[in-house]
Amino acid sequence: MRVTPVEVGLVGAGPWAATMHGPVLAAGPQTRLAAVWARRPDAAAELAVRLGTHAAASYEELLDRCEAVAFAVPPDVQAALAPRAARAGKALLLEKPIALDLDAARALADAVAESGVVTQLVLTKRYHPATRAFLAAAAGFDATGAQSRYLHGAFLGGAAATGWRLARGALHDLGPHLLDLVDAALGPIDDLHATGDSRRWIELSCRHRGGAVSQLSLSGAVGLPASRAGIELFGPSGTLALDFATVDHAECWPVLRAEFATAVRSGVPHTLDVRRGLLLQELLSRIGG
Repeated sequence: MRVTPVEVGLVGAGPWAATMHGPVLAAGPQTRLAAVWARRPDAAAELAVRLGTHAAASYEELLDRCEAVAFAVPPDVQAALAPRAARAGKALLLEKPIALDLDAARALADAVAESGVVTQLVLTKRYHPATRAFLAAAAGFDATGAQSRYLHGAFLGGAAATGWRLARGALHDLGPHLLDLVDAALGPIDDLHATGDSRRWIELSCRHRGGAVSQLSLSGAVGLPASRAGIELFGPSGTLALDFATVDHAECWPVLRAEFATAVRSGVPHTLDVRRGLLLQELLSRIGG
């Protein structure tokens, strides 16, 4: 049975919108890119032409043209705009972190709860088959500890070396990925401590509800030819590891798109929804994030 594609409006026209959100949502068949809006009209118009869609003249026009909104903007901008979309009855495809502070994250989650709209997070690695296989295996693995790392040099120069990423560092940009994975693999994080500088190198130590301990190393400011990222669990029976530095994102996007469309059409919340985003924001806030 043919299902009508979900009409999605894209907020943002920067590098991430141009290389991921826009092309993925425009590719379909589960979604159709209905319009693009950005605070820089020229950038929105250029991206709209490239993707064969409409450049909305205002955020209000974007909302009028779609049934779901995808955000590819800084976290504070997302936190300001997403509640308006939720109150307009639009499903939300949200980036991590969902905000830059806990109060804004709670306000966004409250707006979603009040409106009852479907939400989903772009936690990229979670949509890859290797990650899902790892987490399925972790459910039956007796882990006493874990080591995880996400290290690269993207903040030293290039498209990612701007704005909120430079100001907040690896904790807000890379932290949600690792915190999500260790929480999913080892159980809820009951205690969390940090050492270091998020803009250079930061170490996180977590104690999980079942007694396991995890150590997370994060940096976006080290000179590496390629990122080093992954998680390894240790226990009496040995180890269980996931290397996601080599994950092919091309395998993630079709899964993300299909699951978002399914959630929108069914009205059934995705497991990675705004509530997961709020949990990650609460963890960040414990260490001053």
